[in-house]
Amino acid sequence: MNTDTLIYIVDDDAGLRRSLAYLLDSVGWKREAFDSSEAFLAGWQPQRPACLLLDVRMPGISGLELQRRLRRDGHQLPIVFMTGHGDIPMAVEAMRAGAVDFIEKPFRDQALLDALERALHKVPAAMRMLSLRDKYATLTARERMVAEQVAAGMPNKRIAQRLDISERTVQVHRQNALDKMGAASAAELAAALLRLEDGSAP
Repeated sequence: MNTDTLIYIVDDDAGLRRSLAYLLDSVGWKREAFDSSEAFLAGWQPQRPACLLLDVRMPGISGLELQRRLRRDGHQLPIVFMTGHGDIPMAVEAMRAGAVDFIEKPFRDQALLDALERALHKVPAAMRMLSLRDKYATLTARERMVAEQVAAGMPNKRIAQRLDISERTVQVHRQNALDKMGAASAAELAAALLRLEDGSAP
């Protein structure tokens, strides 16, 4: 575990938050607790390596809705869900949306720690994906258009014709896209764009 990695606890039950904080402290894991999804969204640090221990049912923004918002905004925090209700359809939805695990309260300490261990192993890939998205966000609209054509294997001359720009301009946009994405070749650029499209990271 990266020594800077945080485990965010989000649950509206104050007693459970204290218990979870004590458990994570006892194994030397850094944690930060919030009593609602709204408080979490206001206080978390997107650029810091982290995973999320999240209650499903809370007043205001539910755990599942928070998961949807994070995914929609391009954040892939590994999530372990907690619930006091044996709701199978809810668990299926959470897992399909990328949750690492779904555990039912009351749970054994070791079961929770094992689930969090699995989530922590996914943090580096999530951070690489975040970095990739940040790089992609620096591309101009034209650079993105050229990058997509380059990734598809189209030669500069053909790209210039399709976009109605000069071949020299294509070359400039192509190199800018490669530099900004940290890609050494068209193949690496294609792989990066594919990872962004399917939401996976190496």
